[in-house]
Amino acid sequence: MNDFKKVLKLKNEFEAEVLEGILKEKNIPFELICYHDSAFDGIFQYQQGWGHLETSDEFVEEIKGIYKDIQNTITEEKN
Repeated sequence: MNDFKKVLKLKNEFEAEVLEGILKEKNIPFELICYHDSAFDGIFQYQQGWGHLETSDEFVEEIKGIYKDIQNTITEEKN
């Protein structure tokens, strides 16, 4: 069993994929937890977001920084 904890709530699959790619490239251990439930046709994702990311304490601040950079880039591209 790992000692991962919930770090970030993700809004959509795009965020999850971008973050996943960066973390894999940097060899940062993580787990993505998707809230989609096929029995309920994904209704929980509309209420709670796409899912969340888990990692160990050692990587929390680095991941939060990467996520903030992603959000800033998305905001800049919209403007």
